[in-house]
Amino acid sequence: MTSDTKRTEQAAAGTGTGSGAGDGPEELKELIARARVVLWDFDGPICRLFAGHSAEGVAEGLVEWLEGRGLRGLLTESERESLDPHVVLRAVDRRHPGSDLVTELEERLTQEELKATDTAMPTAWADPLIRTLVGRGLRLAVTTNNSPRVATTYLAGRGLTSCFAPHIYGRTQELHYLKPHPYCLNRALRAMGSAPATALMIGDTPSDFLAADGAGVPFLGYAPNERKEKLLRGAGATTVVNSLETVLRAVRQA
Repeated sequence: MTSDTKRTEQAAAGTGTGSGAGDGPEELKELIARARVVLWDFDGPICRLFAGHSAEGVAEGLVEWLEGRGLRGLLTESERESLDPHVVLRAVDRRHPGSDLVTELEERLTQEELKATDTAMPTAWADPLIRTLVGRGLRLAVTTNNSPRVATTYLAGRGLTSCFAPHIYGRTQELHYLKPHPYCLNRALRAMGSAPATALMIGDTPSDFLAADGAGVPFLGYAPNERKEKLLRGAGATTVVNSLETVLRAVRQA
């Protein structure tokens, strides 16, 4: 069997292409069996928020808004070209923390995120996994760098509000608490009365892993492609799946 064929079969099985610890189904089942609370990142594991509303376009719009106010110098060239709206927002906050400028810029980003919910694409297998976890008695929370208003709006549109409410924790005006800081995870744990060891974080970025690690919460990485898997494993994640169907099967078998 060629390496390419093997990689394709592994991806189809959803077990990851790496050989790090925690790749096997038994390790995944054990991770799930210990969990009483599941903390979900929003954009990625639950949906592709910007599937039909370009995140790059949003970032460019924020940069143009700043330039229109003569504030181009607030951003470095790499920040202007990052095409990540959170990079732009964080950069301005570092230079003018807690200012009206940051408040207005954050609200503009929130409005763009709210527009994106109209065309957001549900992540494959996320909805049935969410409902199955709740049916098995687990409690769920959203811990995201997006606005909590955005997560609330999307979940309501999918009929999933009752699976999470009131535990939706997202971006606040204190932007230095965005992941990889564990702040929103710790908020969720305190509100739900859960010890970190009895929780599980599902995320798709290194910042999700680092936030979970900082909070002492076991981590399950979701990597729908090889690039994301490399980033997660490079950050230190050892349990990574390529499809939430793998997790759904493990939950049903646990």
